[in-house]
Amino acid sequence: MKKYLTQIVNNKTIRTPQSKPIPGSNQVPNSAGGYSWSVDTWEQLNRFLILGSEGGSYYATERNLTIDNAQNVLNCIQVDGIKTIETIVAISDSGRAPKNDPAIFALALAASAGDDNTRRAALDALPKVCRTATHLFGFVEVIKEMRGWGRGLRQAIASWYTEKDNRKLAYQVVKYRQRNGWTHTDTLRKAHPNPVNATQGEIFKWVTRREEATWKDNPAQPEDDAMAFIWAFERAQEASNVNTLLNLIQQYDLPREALPTNFLKTPEVWEALLEKMPMTAMIRNLGNMSKNGLLVPNSAAEKTVIERLTDVERLRRARVHPIAVLSAMRVYAGGRALRGGYNPYQRRSNELDWKPAPRVIDALDSAFELAFQTIEPSNKRTMLALDVSGSMGGGMIAGVPGLTPRDGSAAMAMVTARTEPQYMFTAFQSKMVDLNISAKMRLDTVIKTISGLPFGGTDCAQPMLYALERKLELDTFVIYTDSETWFGNVHPAQALNEYRQATGIPAKLIVVGMVSNGFTIADPNDKGMLDVVGFDTAAPNVMSAFVRDEI
Repeated sequence: MKKYLTQIVNNKTIRTPQSKPIPGSNQVPNSAGGYSWSVDTWEQLNRFLILGSEGGSYYATERNLTIDNAQNVLNCIQVDGIKTIETIVAISDSGRAPKNDPAIFALALAASAGDDNTRRAALDALPKVCRTATHLFGFVEVIKEMRGWGRGLRQAIASWYTEKDNRKLAYQVVKYRQRNGWTHTDTLRKAHPNPVNATQGEIFKWVTRREEATWKDNPAQPEDDAMAFIWAFERAQEASNVNTLLNLIQQYDLPREALPTNFLKTPEVWEALLEKMPMTAMIRNLGNMSKNGLLVPNSAAEKTVIERLTDVERLRRARVHPIAVLSAMRVYAGGRALRGGYNPYQRRSNELDWKPAPRVIDALDSAFELAFQTIEPSNKRTMLALDVSGSMGGGMIAGVPGLTPRDGSAAMAMVTARTEPQYMFTAFQSKMVDLNISAKMRLDTVIKTISGLPFGGTDCAQPMLYALERKLELDTFVIYTDSETWFGNVHPAQALNEYRQATGIPAKLIVVGMVSNGFTIADPNDKGMLDVVGFDTAAPNVMSAFVRDEI
């Protein structure tokens, strides 16, 4: 009798193979054949909004992972549509996610599948989530498959245009002329907005009935700033020499998208663009500027780029996400553009598209860390444990080609390592794996190191078992994983409790979810365990606050 009773009462310390659920728990089968807990619908919503489902995962195709997340979004809408929209807006508007596509998709679901109040709230939130015309075109592409163009939708799209000041509206219609199979002509003809002033009317006419906009053929510049910007775009498209184009760029702040492509191989053009180039555009075009001879070591352009990349306020104002910086670093340091799923670290020849400037790579490394929210260290003894099992090598993070959850976890862990004075790195699969990295190493070097480690099965209990065996005194275990654990003879939560009892240390476990699935190794009933989403810009600070017992 005592033996039977012990199996149930002491399920936190009695070892249970990961291929079976802990007795008395509400664990569910994960995709790998082991047992984990389900994250609640709101945590899965956060994972989807931040990580997306592009590329799928090791165990789930992109289609299946998207369907699963879409159903979860619908569940959230049904439970509390207003809370769902508030979550979408909060993550999108604050720049916590690498890409805005999941938020746009979720907002379109809310605007289609919710009740009357939810649909109205979703459409009211449109300008906060769809901040550019690219976002708007993505929204209407999704929503056309879900609902008709009723009065509410037409008004929301119309307001997106009419509530912008004239100069910003002109910028949108010039810079983002066509995306996702949609043009401004399409959306304006669907929405039928009534212009709030004469300039708006002229802009709408130029977009939808260009042949009637006779002012564009007038050689004299219009006095209105918005119309002058469009006038300059027309002149740029017809420019026959570089000097004309340079004057138009400098006088009217024309973006790269407004220029004829045949001039984009000229360093003088890139120099003029760089002067007022937005941060995100600059980060994306580092390779182009090096390729075309502008961004070279010890140049004025290099100095400008480095100053901007290391300006934390400029990064925050531009909503630059760490993933955007990491992606740019991988491509720029590799010396060639990504083609399909090509990994720039796996060079197949010595031929490069450009020669990277080393100081720019260093600046990108700094920018990656600066792009996260300000982090206060916990000053606790911390193990950073990277799951390098086979499942972490499948799929991609936020649709970035070649950036697997395995590589992304290393980058994410470096942020904490550079903050915490008492840290140690480990890696595991079905067993512990030797790992020789430190916080002083450059990020691209760390990712190369992680990419070269051997694969294996998944046993997320390994970090705690390793610490117990080595008699390591630790306050916090941070495990970066997809929670598809299955290999070991003890569950991670049980291993943590073994460590707590053996050492007397009330150690905490933080699970950093690197895939937008519905699983976690953190016991939801244990207040000493926390789930966060990988590459949420707020995550490192939340983790530190949790360890300091502030949340």
